[in-house]
Amino acid sequence: MAATISRRLGQATGFLRGGNQSSEQLPWNPDATRFPTRKELPKIPGAPEGAAWVWGKDDQIGRLNLLTPKRVKAASAEIKTGEVVPLNLPLNTPETPAFGREKFVHKIKVLVDNVCYDDQYELNTQSGTQWDGFRHFAHMPTQTFYNGHPPLGRARHCRPRHPPRLLGLLQSHNYDPYKSHGISFADLQKCGQAQGIDIRPEAQGGDIKVGDILFIRSGFVEQYHKLTPEERTAGALRPMHLESDDTDASKAAEQDPHSPELEWAGLKQEEAIIDWLHDCYFAGVVGDAPSFEVWPTAQPYYLHEYILSLWGMPLGEMWDLERLTKKARELKRWSFFVTSAPANTPGGVSSHANATAIF
Repeated sequence: MAATISRRLGQATGFLRGGNQSSEQLPWNPDATRFPTRKELPKIPGAPEGAAWVWGKDDQIGRLNLLTPKRVKAASAEIKTGEVVPLNLPLNTPETPAFGREKFVHKIKVLVDNVCYDDQYELNTQSGTQWDGFRHFAHMPTQTFYNGHPPLGRARHCRPRHPPRLLGLLQSHNYDPYKSHGISFADLQKCGQAQGIDIRPEAQGGDIKVGDILFIRSGFVEQYHKLTPEERTAGALRPMHLESDDTDASKAAEQDPHSPELEWAGLKQEEAIIDWLHDCYFAGVVGDAPSFEVWPTAQPYYLHEYILSLWGMPLGEMWDLERLTKKARELKRWSFFVTSAPANTPGGVSSHANATAIF
């Protein structure tokens, strides 16, 4: 009994001081310096197994809770030269979006001829450089979204705000990003070693700090610009289905048995990747491909389920990392400050990123 009381007191003291976060102490303290691993997550009543709904029953920002004023201020130390690198593709790129999304349409409205004009946009917020919000992808076995929020209704879109230090794994690639190539945890370790980065969490002796944003370059944007318009369109219009929907998959095969299925390179669905993404306590993750994870999945799950619905971690896709990679190599720096100002859309599902890196 005495040992139990002592342990509880120690947990409470650590919580109040912003030290180690006890898994049982809810809601969690965002300013803690060390957080539970995926294997240490508490069982949340009413939540799916493995859910990290730990920031309060009404929370809507998930891992963005980690972007505390203290961490943002500390991350500002990454601004050394003041060089700015935009991270957004043009709104009309890709010209033909994948996954059945609508093309960007830009019209100019004449208010007074030769004097005053307006822009008019028609767009799917996930047609280009984007953040996936928490109502984009559910935990499929339970059809639940982050923190139990409904897919439609009054819940706000979770808006990333002033992300701090960014860690970029931006190495060259030797595969076709338009094919189903899985980037493994071992691949990321090798990339980190080549850049002089220990990709373990800081709590385990590595270089990744709580609240970092992870960027992974697959080479999609580079490959996109090498293709002809016809090849880009054909690549985007390949048929796709979710792995759980065998009926639709069968129908698609019957309609055109020779049509190649939609494929993209991305992170591999494997336990090592899942543990690492969770235990690093990234405030968000970003990739340059249409799907952050390899598509289609070779497993009975998607990383989107863990990242968005179970952990509440914003997920960016189709970010332009080419100029960023060039600048990082030039400066031999793989961490920097980044800001993002998504649209303030109440009830939204996603947003274009409006992101900038500052060295």
